[in-house]
Amino acid sequence: MKKKNKSKVPAIILAAAIFAVWEAAARIVNVEHILPGPIAILRKTWELRTTLLTHQLPSTMITVVLGWGLAIAVGVLLAILMDVSPRAEAALYPALIVTQTVPVMCITPLFVLWFGYTMGARLLSVVLSTFFSITLNTFEGFRGVDRQKMELMQTYGASRRQIFRTLKMPTALPLFMTSLKMTFPWAVIDAAVAEWLGATQGLGYFSKRMITKMDGPGCFAPIVVLTAVALLGMAVIKLIDRKFVSYRNEI
Repeated sequence: MKKKNKSKVPAIILAAAIFAVWEAAARIVNVEHILPGPIAILRKTWELRTTLLTHQLPSTMITVVLGWGLAIAVGVLLAILMDVSPRAEAALYPALIVTQTVPVMCITPLFVLWFGYTMGARLLSVVLSTFFSITLNTFEGFRGVDRQKMELMQTYGASRRQIFRTLKMPTALPLFMTSLKMTFPWAVIDAAVAEWLGATQGLGYFSKRMITKMDGPGCFAPIVVLTAVALLGMAVIKLIDRKFVSYRNEI
């Protein structure tokens, strides 16, 4: 425990130095709507806590949970399909790579044009930005199965379903959990970006509205909440990972 705490000291010192320089620069510039300092941002976040947490955050979280959940379902299904069928892998893998060459934030306005200021446009943005990593990591987990163990199970007459359930799924689970830790912050960010580009409610929308009012601290306040949500989600996923994927180092 002491070693862990000591390893965090450099990061804490660096963060404190960055915030100190930021605060000093904000005081020198002294134009709050252009460069608000951390203290002003935190003060504004506290003032807007009721609006941010009870009115804007729920809308954003619905987009995050539904979009990320749909991305998980699509990603796992595609990974299973590619693992089961070499033809599906040959057809889908290049297409998946192509989807990642298109910046999602650049085409999100098209989703708004097609679907309007609806939940569907925001969900599509979150799904496209997160499902690829889930698919790829899960598929690589399936491919990383111990061939000797699989051949031994086949020798004893195990079916493909039994091999998948008892060998491939546990092998892929650590990489699947890694993909969740990677993509949850992306889901939060892209949900906010989608709200910024086309929504009538949510933290991203609220931040954009504060810009039109030339309220610098108010623009950053939703970002503070989004950061807290992303960090909390990451902590929960890490806790689940440690608790239920305890065999990670044994594979």
